[in-house]
Amino acid sequence: MDTGQNYAVKDLSLAEQGLKNIEFAEREMGALLKVRERFAKEKPLKGLRVGMALHLTKETAVLVKTLIAGGADVAICSCNPLSTQDDVAAALAKSGIKVFGYKGESKEDYYKFINAVIATNPNITIDDGCDLVTEIHTKHPQLMPQIIGGCEETSTGVIRLKAMEKDGALKYPVVAVNDNKTKHLLDNYVGTGQSAIDGLIRATNTLLAGKNVVVCGYGDCGKGVALRAKGHGSNIIVTEVNPFRAVQAVYDGHRVMPIAEAAAAGDIFITVTGNKHVLGKEHFEKMKDGAILANAGHFDIELDLVALKKMSKEAKQIRLFLEEYKLGNKSIFVAASGRLVNLSAAEGHPSAVMATSFCGQALAVEYLVKNKGKLPAAVITLPEGIDDNIARLQLEAMGVKIDSMTNEQKKYVESWQEGT
Repeated sequence: MDTGQNYAVKDLSLAEQGLKNIEFAEREMGALLKVRERFAKEKPLKGLRVGMALHLTKETAVLVKTLIAGGADVAICSCNPLSTQDDVAAALAKSGIKVFGYKGESKEDYYKFINAVIATNPNITIDDGCDLVTEIHTKHPQLMPQIIGGCEETSTGVIRLKAMEKDGALKYPVVAVNDNKTKHLLDNYVGTGQSAIDGLIRATNTLLAGKNVVVCGYGDCGKGVALRAKGHGSNIIVTEVNPFRAVQAVYDGHRVMPIAEAAAAGDIFITVTGNKHVLGKEHFEKMKDGAILANAGHFDIELDLVALKKMSKEAKQIRLFLEEYKLGNKSIFVAASGRLVNLSAAEGHPSAVMATSFCGQALAVEYLVKNKGKLPAAVITLPEGIDDNIARLQLEAMGVKIDSMTNEQKKYVESWQEGT
């Protein structure tokens, strides 16, 4: 590991390749570049320190450069031990940006890097999974007076933040960027759908056609995963605890059943729930020889790997991102150590999808600054107008034009008198 006063990365010599990858990502992130262009002129973040715990990918680097263009002093660490792209981290370090993370980092280093970001005394936090926010709230309460607010990227983090709010533990406003339409209906659905399948295939090179793929959770991420797996010729089984989502899955043409039944039927299992121990000992016992487990939820706890290890007579790594667990006369395979398969075994979401998500992050930071001292210590959602503007920027980047209402149509939708 190469370290300096303001960085800790795998290998600085990878920086040239990282810069090339960042430049390539920018080609598909036109919407975010439009935000950067405006930020560079207006400097809405001038004098602010932004602390980030996000996946250290080429797309995140484009967001970092956008915030810096807006005048911010940025420090960033990884939000997952296996998701860092080492060449990108090296490129950021070479550019003089405070960056801490490497692929495969230990738990000790993971939290050391989070605290390195906290040591920069951020005024704004940007989080993916809520670990940065939690660490500040539990161990650095003295920072609260200087923190304007935060932003959260993913469903798991929003769940944790809402629990903090319910308990009265949340001490500053946090924008749930994940709840933007231009995030959860694009990033979660389109992005996770493609990248999770990409990670699964890279980890295993298994054939999806004809396989029974069990998708645990049918939220926006699960819908995307099921759609892409079905497109590869898989037979989709969905497990859910939410009755409405279960109905949606049935109407989308999938089989729906309890996980206790699906455990015996599945060839491949992909968890996308944001919850704990979705697959556990009782399920492992029922699984077929050769069953493959992958997780596309933020934390590895969706799979009860502690139980699986205790049940196993032998465990070994057989491919770069694939472990085999021997249970009697059968084997169960786990992709990417149960971590986010799309970011651990592959490169995460495509750049074009992340453009809209990171427009949300950049504009959420600006929104917090503009509304400093006016927002409650709660989980908040960006105004719909900002979300719609992100969609317009993306359409512009794609070269797509849409209609606008006539004056007559505007008057009609704003009135109630005209009827049958």
